[in-house]
Amino acid sequence: MKVLIINGSPRRDGNTSAALNEMVRVFEKNGVQVKIEQIGGEDIRGCIACGCCDKTGKCVFDDAVNRIAPEFEEADGLVIASPVYYASANGTLVSLLDRLFSSTGFDKTMKVGASVVVARRGGCSATFDELNKYFTISGMPVASSQYWNSAHGRLKGEVEGDLEGLQTMRVLAANMTFLMKSIALGREKYGLPEKEEWQPTHFIR
Repeated sequence: MKVLIINGSPRRDGNTSAALNEMVRVFEKNGVQVKIEQIGGEDIRGCIACGCCDKTGKCVFDDAVNRIAPEFEEADGLVIASPVYYASANGTLVSLLDRLFSSTGFDKTMKVGASVVVARRGGCSATFDELNKYFTISGMPVASSQYWNSAHGRLKGEVEGDLEGLQTMRVLAANMTFLMKSIALGREKYGLPEKEEWQPTHFIR
């Protein structure tokens, strides 16, 4: 089992990393390989809807998106994590995810997704909902925990005092591991669900 973690925080070893480290310990204890990509400090522009990826199979802007794409394809699960600065996900992370999901043509069905959000106080639920939309449009089951996947802290290290938040991260990682392993067994025995041909319906004809 392999999990890719995308950390949208520009701060290495900040509160978002501390929350993710709780998950990593559980993953590694259960034999899951973990790769972390910290992209918050990288220069990543948004999608311009040029359509080049439809022809070439990769994004026209050759940055972290194209670097991470093969790691995503190989992974059994994806964790995307964001600090909350203004009641939503980090802008750099959103730019990467928009382009990563739209430019990659490989089948994401049954890869397990989980989002993690860290805030001083408010905006966690809105950000949590925002990040989960990437999974639910891609046929990816969403792993859950004992609470919405959030932890709280402002200054570096403060999230370590959010004992419930850290426990939520550990439960999330355990549930995600179980789900990935269960899907692997199901794929081996039953195969993936049969796909219907996409029937796009546009509102302006």
